[in-house]
Amino acid sequence: MDPMSLMLFGLLAVMLVFMFMNTRKRQKQMKEQQEEKAAKTVPGAKVLLQGGLYGTIVSFDPVDLDKPAQVELAPGVVIEVHSQAIIRVVDPTEETADDEADTEDAAATETTPAEGARDGIESIQVETPEETKARLERNNDN
Repeated sequence: MDPMSLMLFGLLAVMLVFMFMNTRKRQKQMKEQQEEKAAKTVPGAKVLLQGGLYGTIVSFDPVDLDKPAQVELAPGVVIEVHSQAIIRVVDPTEETADDEADTEDAAATETTPAEGARDGIESIQVETPEETKARLERNNDN
């Protein structure tokens, strides 16, 4: 064989070894990330779903990832999603900022069911523009 062919085969061998090592490293990182996410994803944990929805885990099987996870989006609204649709577990620091804003909003807009209300739709109160402006200014101050 001529020296040029040997050099090409040597270069090819080096590239294949590099690709193999890089692939193994990436697989190891992905496995660690999946294990970390599975450890944090427990019932009661706040999560971000792939569609941008936030919810609370109701049930999740970290062993069988093909089994759907149940996520509660709002009180009484539970959906089933593929376990890989859970992007990440929301940090407690992010939760507290959201919870404080929700508490203030709930205190500002308490609703009472209308007389004779059956399905709760009648209990929805519409904010006046002034009330909306005041609520938004309170939220911006935080």
